[in-house]
Amino acid sequence: MPVTLTSEVPLESLRTLVAPVGELREAIRLEGGFFATTYRVTLTDGTRVVVKTAPAATDRLLTHEHDLLRTEALVYGLGGARPDLLMPRLLHTDLTRAVVPGDVVVASHLDGVPWVDAGFGPPDEDARTRRAQSDLGALVGRLGTVTGEAFGYPQSPALQAGTWRAAFTAMVGTLLADARHWGVDVPDERIRAALARHADALDTVTAPRLVHTDLWPGNVFVEPATGEVVGIIDTERALWGDPVLDLVGADPMWDGLPDAFAAHHDLTAPHVPTRLALGHLWLSLVMTVEPAPRAYPPSDWLTGYAAANRRNLARALDELA
Repeated sequence: MPVTLTSEVPLESLRTLVAPVGELREAIRLEGGFFATTYRVTLTDGTRVVVKTAPAATDRLLTHEHDLLRTEALVYGLGGARPDLLMPRLLHTDLTRAVVPGDVVVASHLDGVPWVDAGFGPPDEDARTRRAQSDLGALVGRLGTVTGEAFGYPQSPALQAGTWRAAFTAMVGTLLADARHWGVDVPDERIRAALARHADALDTVTAPRLVHTDLWPGNVFVEPATGEVVGIIDTERALWGDPVLDLVGADPMWDGLPDAFAAHHDLTAPHVPTRLALGHLWLSLVMTVEPAPRAYPPSDWLTGYAAANRRNLARALDELA
């Protein structure tokens, strides 16, 4: 398994971080994340909150990953006015980096369990899976009704622009620069050519819409008895851009969107297949470059993961050729 950027947070630091919302009684570290460090904290009045801290090892981040928790705070704040987006409530932020080395978000604790841990069966055998897929497809549509003022990453002015073409090109260009910096061999010229060839498809995205980008089952909370989606977390990788990126993020290994999910989206509309292929190009490039700065140790897992990402990168380029 991969190494992580997470690190322990001293109890007294946690006590200080939650003080604006209550007094700490108990703290339990939540496992499963490789980027941020997250704790479930129970306050003395019985309320449970989640404390999330950004990694201190900023020299091992991709360019777009700097200051990501500021985006999480922004998106949770937007969700406060839209309960239909099913996000935790933002309770407190600490961006001073005085208590711990990174930014901190304190949010409400969601009901339900992560979909990945719910024990659902295949969709053709388990109605709960079909319900979760349908609910998530509908939620992606609601996320796209929230619009911003510029395209790109909210926390990174250098990766923002007035058009989706310019912002997306900058996002991909930064990943290519990261690949060069970390010695990751990727088909730079083919990727740039694909972007230039399909600029017209990028130009059909005219409004910067909220995109979570990372809606895999680990970030989706469900009611285990029914499959109802009750919440989504980890919005730190959100951006303002093309809503089809959420279809890509919900299918990161490009296995195919389930019918119950795809029913909420017209995947054959003009330019949508091209935008989907561009989205898979971008995400497979992220996942191809990412292991190098993370210093993942050699393993069977890494070998299979790297091969799958390179296959998807090649598939996207072939579809865009």
